[in-house]
Amino acid sequence: MTKVNLDALIPREDFEVGENSNPGKKKETISIEDIKTDSFFFLNIRKPDFQRETNEWDKTKVCDFIKSFIDGDLIPAIILWRSTAGYLFVIDGSHRLSALAAWVNDDYGDGTTSKIFYDGIIPDEQIKIAQETRKVVNKNIGSYSDVNLALKHPDKFKPEIVKSAQNLSVLAIQVQWVEGDASKAENSFFKINQQATLIDKTELQLLESRRKPNSIAARAIIRSGTGHKYWSSFPTEIQNQIQEIAKEINEILFEPKLQTPIKTFDIPVAGKLYSAQTLPLILDFVNIVNHIDFNNKGIDDDTTGEETIKILKNVRKIAYRLNSNKPSSLGLHPVVYFYSKEGRHKTVSFLSIVDFVIELDKIKKINHFIEVREKFEELVLEYDYLFQQIYVKYRSVQKSYKHISKFFQEAVFYLKSGKTIEQTIDEM
Repeated sequence: MTKVNLDALIPREDFEVGENSNPGKKKETISIEDIKTDSFFFLNIRKPDFQRETNEWDKTKVCDFIKSFIDGDLIPAIILWRSTAGYLFVIDGSHRLSALAAWVNDDYGDGTTSKIFYDGIIPDEQIKIAQETRKVVNKNIGSYSDVNLALKHPDKFKPEIVKSAQNLSVLAIQVQWVEGDASKAENSFFKINQQATLIDKTELQLLESRRKPNSIAARAIIRSGTGHKYWSSFPTEIQNQIQEIAKEINEILFEPKLQTPIKTFDIPVAGKLYSAQTLPLILDFVNIVNHIDFNNKGIDDDTTGEETIKILKNVRKIAYRLNSNKPSSLGLHPVVYFYSKEGRHKTVSFLSIVDFVIELDKIKKINHFIEVREKFEELVLEYDYLFQQIYVKYRSVQKSYKHISKFFQEAVFYLKSGKTIEQTIDEM
């Protein structure tokens, strides 16, 4: 089931600041009034800049949590840490706070806060799931505005909505505080979050390497240069360049939007933008194009933005090459190269073709591919099961893409030498 994107509701902030030495008594509970976007409390709430996106819950889980809160069920405490700047960082509980904030402020990824956060550019799928979530919540619980109004006019609402309104006047979530400096708070964050819902391997890598240029580039491409700006410390001119190039790459890779089931050949080269596979695909794409080790060995943090720009330009060049309206484009049709016969986007095929094109360009043999392209595409379509076998043998995209790329390069060599498709397969 598609997950609800609540990432915009709690902004991110740099975590590397000292603890707040204010010895005053800290807040012990969070009430529903504290979660309104204009409350003093909520205006100071932040997520660490290494926090993963708040998009792990589906519409049912969002609705169930809101209902649990209203019904007075036991809710795990929200864990906070206060910085010198006075911000209240969520160490554990951002999904819980965001779900309640979504209800209170009617923003399930498509509201005012989300529109501002994404500069008005919200993917259609995100809007669709937001609307579905709102419908489910309003049907099972009622909108916050209705529940709030029920206290003033109880005779005009159903008894269950009036009861919910009465419950909200006394309900609150317990707060626990992390004491210590930023390193203590960061250690607490990773320890807690790895024990709960495990952070996806790619997401964890991006969080831990959030200042490295390949990670910044991947984040920028995924969000088309919008959302939380991991590049905000760079000069304004650099920031603008990052956003412009990332937006262009995003459009090349993900336009037109993929609709399933597929009923047209006009589909994007990189599959669905709103998918669990998209982030690993883009990070791997960035790394392959720029010859970066998948474990980030030998790559330093980017302090100026120059390296991020360089990486993005390299990625854009290859994106142009794959399928664009630029003179350098090979116009590789997604149906032939990047999708299965059942209409499923194949990450390993995409990355293998990326490497294949890079290698042919390197040895100046791209014209050989163009000369035998018709037969090559017949081979790709007829013998796609062989590429799947290579993938199965190596058991991962990162370990198999080079071998499939080599298969493609060998195929071009044999076809160029005059071999038929069947002879080429037999020879290899």
